[in-house]
Order: sequence, then C-alpha cells, then structure tokens
Amino acid sequence: MQSAPNVATLRTALAKMGESGAGGTIALEAVDGAARRLAQEFDPVHGGIGTAPKFPNPSILELLWRTARRTGDDALRDTVTLALDRMSQGGIYDHLGGGYARYATDERWLVPHFEKMLYDNALLSRLYLHAYQATGGSIYRRIAEETLDYVLREMIAPDGGFYSSQDADSEGVEGKFYVWSRQEIISTLGAEDGELFSQYYGVTEEGNFEGRNILHVPQEEAALAEQIGISVEGLRSAVDRGKALLLADRERRPKPGRDEKVLTAWNGLMLRSFAEAASILGR
Repeated sequence: MQSAPNVATLRTALAKMGESGAGGTIALEAVDGAARRLAQEFDPVHGGIGTAPKFPNPSILELLWRTARRTGDDALRDTVTLALDRMSQGGIYDHLGGGYARYATDERWLVPHFEKMLYDNALLSRLYLHAYQATGGSIYRRIAEETLDYVLREMIAPDGGFYSSQDADSEGVEGKFYVWSRQEIISTLGAEDGELFSQYYGVTEEGNFEGRNILHVPQEEAALAEQIGISVEGLRSAVDRGKALLLADRERRPKPGRDEKVLTAWNGLMLRSFAEAASILGR
C-alpha cells in the first residue's frame, strides 16, 4: 500500500497546477469555437442546456451573447434570446414578485425548485439588461426591473448588503408560498379579470403542481388577445391589475425562510447589476 502524500508533495503539485496557465492568453478563435460548441448543447424548442433538471446557466448565456454581439453570429444570438424568452414564460420565473428560482425540474421551465439564489438573480438580471440594450424588447426590460425590484423588496439587510437566498418551502411545504388554486384567483380578482388572468397564466381547475397552479405563460400575449377577442392593451391591463392584487394577497402568507448571510462575492455580482441597471434604465 502506498503511503499518503505528505504536505510538501501536495504543495508542489498545487504549485504546478497554478503555473500551468500562467501568463497565457486565449485566442478569440478558441472562445468563438467554445461558444458555438456549447450552443450545440442547447434545447432548440425550450431553450437552455439539456433536459431535466434544467439550470439557467447565466454565465454560459453571457458567453454566447458576447460572442454573438462581437461576431454578428445571429444563430448564437437566437440561442440566447430563445432561452431568455422561454425562461421568462416558465414557472421558474416568479410572475408576481419577480426573480428566478434556482432551476426547473422539467425541460419546459414549468416546475421550479422554488429556492431563489442571489447570484442567479444578479447574473440573470444583468443578462436581461444586455438583451434589452441590444433589442429594445420591453419584455427584457420588465424582467430585469422586476427581478431587481424583488431584491430591493426582499433581500436587503437592515445594516446594508444583500442576503444570500430564500428557501423553497414555507410551512414545511415546497412551493406553498407561490402556488394558487383557480378559485383563489377568481375570488380575489373577480370573474372577468380572474378569467383573463387565468387564461394568460395557464391556470386550471386541476392545476399543474400537486392540485394547484404554478403561474406560467403558455402562449404569446398577442395570440391570446386575438383568441379571446380583446386588445393586447386590455389584456395587459387586466393582467397587471391581477398581479398587483395577488402579490398583495400573497404578502399575507407565511414567507419562505431566508439565508441571511451577506457574502462579498455574491454582493459584488448584484451591485454590478444594479449599477448597470441605473445607467441603462435611468433609475
């Protein structure tokens, strides 16, 4: 039997590992090749990498986005915007309160693991800001603003700094804080607005998560408005009224637990996103 390596041997090995890339540079051609190779792993229907569970992977999306912007590669750009669009429509996004859950348990981004991490929301809000800058898409601006507003509302320590995360469960049940029955929605919003809101967010009597509903956007706004014979503006107005009322209603529920550590690195990511948002959005 070989004896365990001593401390000096380990230090020597670690030093060699640290030297392996010292002073080197990575050619842009290698970066471009890596981005295009990574893009091949993306789901062409639902966006994102792989099947389930499916993580947002904002750093990879940022690499693809920057490469697309620098090279003019429309295929890479479309790979990123598809992921941003599908994530913003799925249940991984909190449609009432803003902010992203850590990952989805399915390939369609519908059912999240409801935990919210500070670093995910820092990186994703920044990516949506960049998409808004490049495209002018109002959806990207709205997602960035709602996500940062969520952080301002829920994640700031009284003496400064941002908390680390919010738990997935409340009252011992995962997702309980975030899900709804159709009857709750109708009772709060009234029959007309409640019906419009339910159609917009895919709310049904049977639900899509343990008999209740995770809000998601199953079809495009314009298509739904045409289907039900209402203007896009009228539909959006009803949805916005519903969001405000249901968020106020939800605030009365017992909230998920919160990890109140203030971590420097994660705070740095979030501060960068707020600084860029202030410049880009004029807030």
